[in-house]
Amino acid sequence: MFDQLSDRLRETLRRVRGQARLTEDNIAKAMREVRIALLEADVSLPVVKVFIAQIRERALGADVMQSVTPGQMVVKIVHEELVAIMGESNDELNLAARPPAVVLVAGLQGAGKTTTVAKLAQWIKQREHKRILLATTDVYRPAAIDQLKTLAGMIDVDFYPASADQEPVAIARDAIDHARKTGFDIVLMDTAGRLHVDAQMMSEIRAVHAVADPVETLFVVDSMTGQDAVNSATAFDEALPLTGVILTKADGDARGGAALSIRHVTGKPIKFLGTGEKLNALEAFYPDRVASRILGMGDVLTLVEQVQQKVDKDKAERFAKKIAKGKRFDLDDFREQIMQMEKMGGIASLVEKLPGMSGLPNHVLDQVDDKQIRQTVAIINSMTPGERANPATIRGSRKRRIAAGSGTQIQQVNRLLKQFTQMQKMMKKMRKSGGMANLMQGMKGRMPGMPF
Repeated sequence: MFDQLSDRLRETLRRVRGQARLTEDNIAKAMREVRIALLEADVSLPVVKVFIAQIRERALGADVMQSVTPGQMVVKIVHEELVAIMGESNDELNLAARPPAVVLVAGLQGAGKTTTVAKLAQWIKQREHKRILLATTDVYRPAAIDQLKTLAGMIDVDFYPASADQEPVAIARDAIDHARKTGFDIVLMDTAGRLHVDAQMMSEIRAVHAVADPVETLFVVDSMTGQDAVNSATAFDEALPLTGVILTKADGDARGGAALSIRHVTGKPIKFLGTGEKLNALEAFYPDRVASRILGMGDVLTLVEQVQQKVDKDKAERFAKKIAKGKRFDLDDFREQIMQMEKMGGIASLVEKLPGMSGLPNHVLDQVDDKQIRQTVAIINSMTPGERANPATIRGSRKRRIAAGSGTQIQQVNRLLKQFTQMQKMMKKMRKSGGMANLMQGMKGRMPGMPF
């Protein structure tokens, strides 16, 4: 996420940290490089001007010039100004309303709005434990109603049935009446994707908004569109009283211009980031955490939250007890640990959030590969229960069968078995020493997709 911007800023600040003392000249040079990095990341020009002016003023102040480590102080200032530009703190959803609280979701065509509605429902369900009803007023896009119905089934929340021959305003009114009569706490209402230049469609969504009277009106926009995302949010805010923005496809956005610009330009907070295709790939937007990721400082708090939300605690406890009792670590256990890691977004997502990982050489980071995780699971799934319990039985013909069944090569099966043998040794070491630190030290390079 925001790799291009991160690389440029980190390299510039690395040079600043290396200065024995800071002067107006080397600060000016650093600010020119930061300015170029922000403009290349498609950050709005007014935002760039404010950002650079604030950093320059603070970097030339007495606190920095008289500091024992002036370079570190500049990094701290850049971090604080990134946070200030993006909004200081997380703006939580306001669901404190007489039920049903209505959340209206608007957005452009192709931004991933309908999937985001389902992700949002999943997010609220896991944290708030409230009864949620999904509804859509999109009667234009073929199969839009069926898509949301299918997504509702996948996350086990209720869906209000509608048909394409109904009026959007009538659907909104009926869905809310249904939710009120049947005891739902929240209605998440999808709307038709539209272009802000389409006067008729904008008039329609205003009418839907008037009927729904939502506590939150969220605008969904593709973060990869950069400056266009900011312009779209501004145009929609003129038509609707937006309360926040959800940036989708942030995992594929190497630039980060939208994330750095939207709050400053529109005054509307970014409330969530879409970080993948899966329905649990939605993160609350914390400016301080995103700023830390951009500067390569990691994001341990989000990592801890993901562990709490996405790791199966019962399975984790059973695994810990099994190892503590001295039982043999087998390939079923190996597969389960890998799948838990994938639930948290995969190796690449974990690496991004671990402090200090940005300092690894690029040729090492380039080897981080979530594809290997999927290949590993496929290989293990192609084994018999007996083979998973006793991998020593896996030899010539069995390896060929497993490779064919998983669509891989025998060399990949051999590599997996070698990694597994090393993991077994590490588990033994942990059991004997009783320490997780020894396990983590020994795991370097032994998990699929993680070369360090």
